[in-house]
Amino acid sequence: MKPLKVSIITAAYNSDKYIKQTLESVKDQDYDNIEHVLVDGGSSDKTNNIIQSFPHITNYVSEPDKGIYDALNKGISRATGDIIGFVHSDDFLHDQHVISNVAEYFKQHPYVTGVYGDIVFINDEGNIVRYYSSKNWKMDHFKLGKMPAHPSFFARKEVYESYLFDTQYKIAADYDQMLRTFKDPEFKFDYVPLITTSMRLGGASTDGLKSNIRINKEILNICRVNGVRTNYLRIYSKYPSRILEFVKGRLNSN
Repeated sequence: MKPLKVSIITAAYNSDKYIKQTLESVKDQDYDNIEHVLVDGGSSDKTNNIIQSFPHITNYVSEPDKGIYDALNKGISRATGDIIGFVHSDDFLHDQHVISNVAEYFKQHPYVTGVYGDIVFINDEGNIVRYYSSKNWKMDHFKLGKMPAHPSFFARKEVYESYLFDTQYKIAADYDQMLRTFKDPEFKFDYVPLITTSMRLGGASTDGLKSNIRINKEILNICRVNGVRTNYLRIYSKYPSRILEFVKGRLNSN
């Protein structure tokens, strides 16, 4: 049987500070059948020079876009793999076995439409400061503004043929896409105990009070549109649990 082809999509814009590590983490995977799709938003720094120095990248476009979710949709339209996942340009795959482990799970579980696992957040020194596990996540947690760790989400292409990112949302379109996807009874998703991604603090969804207010406003609207009964009190109740994620992150850094 031909091995499953895995498309990894990376959206970039003026990302020359960290993107080399992102690209290396994909190039160094111990799984052969990987397509790395790069969508650059027309960077003015050295991002494109760095991308072009990696010969494994053959599916690449650089042009203006309407934001990260528009770029990710472009990447999806260009992807030719059986499985699609995302690695953002500030982040990297946690180790060289991530894709082989994901592909093997899909091979062994052909009924599964998608999988999700765990991620870690790192600081500027590369130390783990937060451990975000999706192990105990449940559908009912959407009303709390919680979703499985999106960077750990790998899904068959038919998921994205049905559900793209809604670009009206500027910071929570991944939450919206996962909510609509997980509500679909045609799809089956499994948790896998695997750290897929190391993320840097300070991204659009983790960058302080202003981003938290904005993302929770979008989440509330998404829930209302999708018939999920919630309110701000429920949504903001998720924050105390993050203290445990930081504690676990510190323990895993030692």
